[in-house]
Amino acid sequence: MSEELAPETPETAETEPIKQRKNGLYPGISDELAENMKSGWADTELHGLEPVAQASYTAARRAALSARFPGERLVVPAGNLKTRSNDTEYAFRASTEYAYLTGDLTQDSVLVLEPVDGGHEATVYLLPRSDRENGEFWLDGQGELWVGRRNSLTEAEQLLGIPAKDVRELPAALAEATGPVRTVRGHDAGIETALTDKVTAERDEELRVFLSEARLVKDAFEVAELQRACDATARGFEDVVKVLDRAEATSERYIEGTFFLRARVDGNDIGYGSICAAGPHATTLHWVRNDGAVRSGELLLLDAGVETTELYTADVTRTLPINGTFSPLQRKIYDAVYEAQEAGIAAVKPGAAFRDFHDAAQRVLAEKLVEWGLLGDLSVEKVLELGLQRRWTLHGTGHMLGMDVHDCAAARTESYVNGTLEPGVCLTVEPGLYFQADDLTVPEEYRGIGVRIEDDILVTEDGNRNLSAALPRRADEVEAWMAGLKG
Repeated sequence: MSEELAPETPETAETEPIKQRKNGLYPGISDELAENMKSGWADTELHGLEPVAQASYTAARRAALSARFPGERLVVPAGNLKTRSNDTEYAFRASTEYAYLTGDLTQDSVLVLEPVDGGHEATVYLLPRSDRENGEFWLDGQGELWVGRRNSLTEAEQLLGIPAKDVRELPAALAEATGPVRTVRGHDAGIETALTDKVTAERDEELRVFLSEARLVKDAFEVAELQRACDATARGFEDVVKVLDRAEATSERYIEGTFFLRARVDGNDIGYGSICAAGPHATTLHWVRNDGAVRSGELLLLDAGVETTELYTADVTRTLPINGTFSPLQRKIYDAVYEAQEAGIAAVKPGAAFRDFHDAAQRVLAEKLVEWGLLGDLSVEKVLELGLQRRWTLHGTGHMLGMDVHDCAAARTESYVNGTLEPGVCLTVEPGLYFQADDLTVPEEYRGIGVRIEDDILVTEDGNRNLSAALPRRADEVEAWMAGLKG
């Protein structure tokens, strides 16, 4: 990574001095160099840009937000860069709320809805092109020659279909604003400071809840993005199967890196930390250290999802025999989870309670655990009443999916887990059985086996559609699929 220059930049009334690294190699810049860098650059302004693909959808989402909070100023930030260490930052990921309402993914940006005539006028506040007059474009660590070109405000207006202004002017404007204001907290401390005496936690939470519940039902653009995410994820799983021999020679990290390559090539990133859990690590629900051995004869639980360039993520799990063939006991446990998942998927349909698919899957797993003699002489009904199956099933059977892997998380309980399914809802169905390596209540041969099967299910008008159906689920199909990929 190159070091930024360290000149002394004159402060003007319009700009602050550019912050320099303490130990830069250049102590300053000459007046001649400063003048030289201001000129001789071609005009790169882009003209006649078409709106982004989701512009009409983001407009509809803003209209729904406007209708919900008439007469109130609404402020939705994208967020800022977060420091990883010293002067390096994590890759920026715009806040879900901001991206959902604008289609823009740039740092430091803010959407403001100003109340006018019974509705709202939207403005997106952005960082403009790097300033060439004060040298920002080549001297500042976030300047154009360091991190790349930003869109001009005019270009952004064409792409987003929203009037754009310089975000550096926004804090002062907000500080002087009057009337009721709501903001989405937790993304931009500067914006929150500017609004500190104008907002309340309760009112801001109502805004966050509304935006979370607005995503419960996906529009056509979102459904297409989720399908893209699932298709790319299926390719990532295929990539992993093809290199399992290399993972055996190294570690789970090889699996993690292989899937990450697909996520970066086909999308924006992984939607969450990939779980590449081999052997007994498969019994740890969120195993993301991915530093363990990959051994023939054991199972690999791979839970991973590609996030598209528009920030919609898949969330898929397959449990694979590392050598390509399930042992009899592995297959017995796998088949039980598959049967539970089948029951859960069948329960996903319009008008069903959200909890129905969870209850259906848990019943099947409880039946299997009773059948295998792991719960004494208790009946299935008693096991479910007491929740005793949870020693080995542990987690809920699914969650909403979308721009966040656990989407709509701020929605009210009555709208989410106690709600009713309708067309456009997308959720995961992911039952599992996990026998810990130190669990003395099960036969020794069960210990260290973990199985989860997870798919992304869209509620349709007449039932459901499995968006991740490109990946096989039945045990014999998994074995045949793996054999074909390994050649």
